[in-house]
Amino acid sequence: MSKKTLSDAIQNISLPIEGMTCASCVGRVEAALTKVPGVESVSVNLTSERATIHVTEEVNRTALIEAVHKVGYEVPTSKIELNVIGMTCASCVGRVEKALKSVPGVVEATVNLATERASVDGSASSEDLISAIERIGYEAKVIDSPVQDVAESQKEIELLKLKRDLILAAALSLPVFVMEMGAHLISGVHELIMDTIGMNTSWYVQFMLTALVLAFPGRRFYQKGFPALFRLAPDMNSLVAVGTAAAFGYSIVATFASGLLPEGTVNVYYEAAAVIVVLILLGRFLEARAKGHTSEAIKRLAKMQVKEAHVMRNHRFLDVHINEVVLNDVLEVRPGERVPVDGEVTNGKSFVDESMITGEPMPVEKSLGSSVVGGTINQKGVLEMRATAVGNQTMLAQIIRMVEQAQGSKLPIQALVDKVTMWFVPAVMGAALITFTSWMIFGPSPALTFALVNAVSVLIIACPCAMGLATPTSIMVGTGRGAELGVLFRKGEALQLLKDAKVVAVDKTGTLTEGRPVLTDLEVTEGFERKSLLAKIGAVESKSEHPIARAIVAAATENGQSLPSLTDFESVTGMGVRAGVEGVLVEVGADRFMRQLGLDLNVFAQTAERLSKEGKSPLYAAIDGQLAGIIAVADPIKTSTPGAIATLHQLGLKVAMITGDNAKTAHAVARQLGIDEVIAEVMPEGKVEAVRRLKSTYGQIAFVGDGINDAPALAEADVGLAIGTGTDIAVESADVVLMSGNLQGVPNAIALSKATIGNIHQNLFWAFAYNTALIPVAAGALYPAWGLLLSPVFAAGAMALSSVFVLGNALRLRTFKPPLVEFNNPQNL
Repeated sequence: MSKKTLSDAIQNISLPIEGMTCASCVGRVEAALTKVPGVESVSVNLTSERATIHVTEEVNRTALIEAVHKVGYEVPTSKIELNVIGMTCASCVGRVEKALKSVPGVVEATVNLATERASVDGSASSEDLISAIERIGYEAKVIDSPVQDVAESQKEIELLKLKRDLILAAALSLPVFVMEMGAHLISGVHELIMDTIGMNTSWYVQFMLTALVLAFPGRRFYQKGFPALFRLAPDMNSLVAVGTAAAFGYSIVATFASGLLPEGTVNVYYEAAAVIVVLILLGRFLEARAKGHTSEAIKRLAKMQVKEAHVMRNHRFLDVHINEVVLNDVLEVRPGERVPVDGEVTNGKSFVDESMITGEPMPVEKSLGSSVVGGTINQKGVLEMRATAVGNQTMLAQIIRMVEQAQGSKLPIQALVDKVTMWFVPAVMGAALITFTSWMIFGPSPALTFALVNAVSVLIIACPCAMGLATPTSIMVGTGRGAELGVLFRKGEALQLLKDAKVVAVDKTGTLTEGRPVLTDLEVTEGFERKSLLAKIGAVESKSEHPIARAIVAAATENGQSLPSLTDFESVTGMGVRAGVEGVLVEVGADRFMRQLGLDLNVFAQTAERLSKEGKSPLYAAIDGQLAGIIAVADPIKTSTPGAIATLHQLGLKVAMITGDNAKTAHAVARQLGIDEVIAEVMPEGKVEAVRRLKSTYGQIAFVGDGINDAPALAEADVGLAIGTGTDIAVESADVVLMSGNLQGVPNAIALSKATIGNIHQNLFWAFAYNTALIPVAAGALYPAWGLLLSPVFAAGAMALSSVFVLGNALRLRTFKPPLVEFNNPQNL
């Protein structure tokens, strides 16, 4: 950890403390911290659970944390996000990660080349982390908000600088290329030069133009490359710097001190040095533009954040900045406007387009008491709403945060890549040295020329960029496309694990079904009218709080209908209920209640059998001792469920149901949906055991749930998928969140996982195959058999195109078509 030099002035250090429960705890923590050398005084606040330490000399933060740990309390770790500036290749990523992990207090650090971000878990301060990064030659800034406009503007500025340098380098290099390569390729150009300015003057002009290219547009490579080389930590910039400096230095000797070179080796390579810079800058420019496209999903999400809102102030609506909106503020949302924050409708009625959250294209009706989500689009009505979540607590902010975290995460597949790339650049420099030495010893005359050209080609053609970008760019585009489809990957690892799932286990209530009972069946005997009978049954059931009773009452009062009054209500234990309604006796209950009343149920025998097969328990109604009707309440299957189950089967997956419901109902639902295995009547802890058993039977398992009781199973599964309309606990326990609120997101998530990992494999194959195949070619491996050598200029072009190919391949994921495309709106973002 970097130590801060302090003057005599007192500095405060603030530490969060966990585990304190009383004043005695406060005393123990204060006593422990006071003993640390350099600490003058300590103030611990039990309410805020924070210690403020006053120090007058250098104090190691880790020593303070250890002092707290020794007396039995914890300093919780926090996550710090940093924007890292100056990384160009996979080697840079490895060095930044290594520097961050060396800071005391850091538990874990991951660096992403595509997003140019570092995510650090631990108790180290941001100042120490930034200092560690700066010591190895990079810059860093803390990211304070989910979407940082500053970082975006920095990228835009860098893109403009690259464009400016590229144009300048190309303009200066073109005459050099024409004079040198034109003279070699076209005899007329050579004769023109000799008859006008002469070869020496041509070399002087090339020297001046190339010097300008290297000193201005190409300066970035030397400013970063040579310091990294001197620290014995060479990177991509080091390869370009050494290669171009070698070509330029040799050419200077040939131009101004040709007598120092052996006979036959006096040649210049100004065009190689200049054009290499142009092509590398072109590659960087195209790469930067493509990187911008990989994060478009985040940018589109960010654009949904409203800048101003109509807020009630002093009994009238005023336009205020969104940052000034606070909890419980009353807001107005006019037709065509985006909902500014999360809230609850207090007045008005309208339809709201929630496709950006759920992926469902159909607008949802909103009226008094309905919840609305910030960023969604109000249609034609005017809504008044009360703010229930603002700022970083809104669902949109949380979605952005989840997508960013997933994009910044590293997959298990990346571990091997990181190990290789850490040593890749030093290995390439070693290969260039071996190439130079081999050609000097074994090469034909002029050996020095061959040795120089081939060594420079090796340095230039190596492309650690492609290796570093292969995985993170695909993750960025894949998770961004998932967000567009209503599939949020909370953890990047889920992208890799989900593709290997063999069985998908689902909870029934709220996942396969709507999660609330509704009236599904009502048949009446001759002489009775359906609407009238339902009203009478609803009146009797209105005295009960049972979910089945509430569902009947809801059906009876649909469309604003009122229930008739009742008298003499009586509950018959274990049988049913009875009451007087509009002058008649109404009795509602199970079949045994009707038989006790002496009623013949054969008229409904076929209906009762059908309901039983569907897992529904029928109820009967009698009016003044006459059988009047049969009624059934059930938790209906979501309309999207059958298609989702069928698609999972098409993907070659087994589907299992794990539910706490009775076996009869569970098997009835399973038969309707074609579910392969049913595990019913299980408690929450039993769901965990069921997940383990399915895993041992089939292999890797994905579990889908929505309730608090699903949280343990979601955590136990290889990949947990939470229905986004479920509880916060379920969502927090999951690896993937399905914002659509139904199963259609599961096959889409699995198909996206397969597509993304396949894309990563393609990128990695290209990156490694490119370097494995072309480095030997650049070294001259084809020369003994076919007399072929690779020019440094072509090496630079191949290197530039390598990273652009990887980025272009990753961007193909933006066109990913989900298997259940009919449920999704591809333009929902």
